Amino acid sequence: MRVTLIESPDVATIGVGEGTWPSMRDTLGRIGVSERDFISECSASFKQGSKFVGWRTGDDKEFYYHPFSLPQGYLKANLVPYWLSEHPNLSFASAFSSQEALCQLGKAPKQPGTPEFAAVANYAYHLDAGKFALFLQKHCTQKLGVQHVLDHVAGVNSAENGDIASLTTRGHGDIQADLFIDCTGVASLLLGRHFDVPFVSQKKVLFNDRAIAMQVPYARDNDPISSATLATARGAGWIWDIGLPTRRGIGYVYSSDHEADEQAEQALRRYVQADPRSSLAVDIEARRLKFNPGFRREFWHRNCVAVGMSAGFIEPLEASAIALVEMSAAMIRDELPANRKVMEIVAKRFNQRFCYRWERVIEFLKLHYVLTNRMDSKYWTDHCREESIPDRLSELLELWKYQPPSRHDLIQTDEIFPSASYQYVLYGMGFKTRPRPTSCHRDNFELAHRYFKENQIQVEKQIDGLTDNRTLIDYMIRGTG
Repeated sequence: MRVTLIESPDVATIGVGEGTWPSMRDTLGRIGVSERDFISECSASFKQGSKFVGWRTGDDKEFYYHPFSLPQGYLKANLVPYWLSEHPNLSFASAFSSQEALCQLGKAPKQPGTPEFAAVANYAYHLDAGKFALFLQKHCTQKLGVQHVLDHVAGVNSAENGDIASLTTRGHGDIQADLFIDCTGVASLLLGRHFDVPFVSQKKVLFNDRAIAMQVPYARDNDPISSATLATARGAGWIWDIGLPTRRGIGYVYSSDHEADEQAEQALRRYVQADPRSSLAVDIEARRLKFNPGFRREFWHRNCVAVGMSAGFIEPLEASAIALVEMSAAMIRDELPANRKVMEIVAKRFNQRFCYRWERVIEFLKLHYVLTNRMDSKYWTDHCREESIPDRLSELLELWKYQPPSRHDLIQTDEIFPSASYQYVLYGMGFKTRPRPTSCHRDNFELAHRYFKENQIQVEKQIDGLTDNRTLIDYMIRGTG
């Protein structure tokens, strides 16, 4: 088997997405990457989840977490009735996860002596996307045997049966292949432009279609590095704030139907200027991006499969885009067709699986918006309109008034978001579930109480035993700290 990557030197990468999922640890480990080298060369830091500020009321002092760790005892007991009855003044995340406390204190997810990719608390990464692309390019070409062709694709040539036979490049002639993976971004040169597979817009559900991004230096070299992606709600969208070792990646994703570009940039600059960690000694350039939220009707058509933004893009909330890239690559790897006839079967399975996943992503992201109490802007009130809420999500919200989200609500064994994630967001936004009598029996309460106490003990141990994020990163880069 031979893998050739054709990359145009004329098209710059977007290089904005800087957040990943814990699955990235497995991905990097599988391809033989050293975590220490990755941290050093990609200006990476540790991420333990997301912190949502102002989504419920608009008050910047109000927040909740979506941590990466499952709630303590989640698979053994129904935790919600006990939590609502005994600890309603605690957030659900702090009652059954140590990661809210760790993130609030800027703690790292493991100790300096913990093996590479192993964890004390489940973690992913924040990274410099441009450096990460170069890091992967070097590793894959030098150690994995990937042939890298720097050239511009000038044409797509069809075979007699309608497949793609080859790609015409400016300097390397025609390059033939059996399977073509479309990674051409929003241009979708193969799946969209050549095969004309329709794009299904989701703007009626998720309104955001613009982003403004900045790279903001720290005011001081030893400023703390956040252990979570910070997502702060604003009048027509939300601001992401991602801490790397040498800078922060900050951006505002918003709806152009609800706010003008100039107003959005002013809101972003006010946010940056108000933070004491921001170095204001330099004039920070703002980069503007446009996108149409949605996905292709098919992802694998004939002998072409789209991965990444050529398949679709919604918005950077919860970093689902890079997770879908990882899942796509894993399924192509595991089910690589043995021949052209089998490819039809694999393509059908791939399309079914990823259509389901994209729909679940849209529902989960919409969940963050529909429970708001904010009435201060049309953007937030529009998100609560019934016609903007997917039917399946409306049904689940009605069901969850009487029972918490569970694995029975999600039918696949490898769901993109587990039911625990729905609980973190649902109860972080103040949603109330009326416990049924069957979930309030003494045995369940005693079991939930035991896991609550175990979590409190775990919180104390981890706070005492873990250093801060920057100290661990310095240790991994320089061997000191």
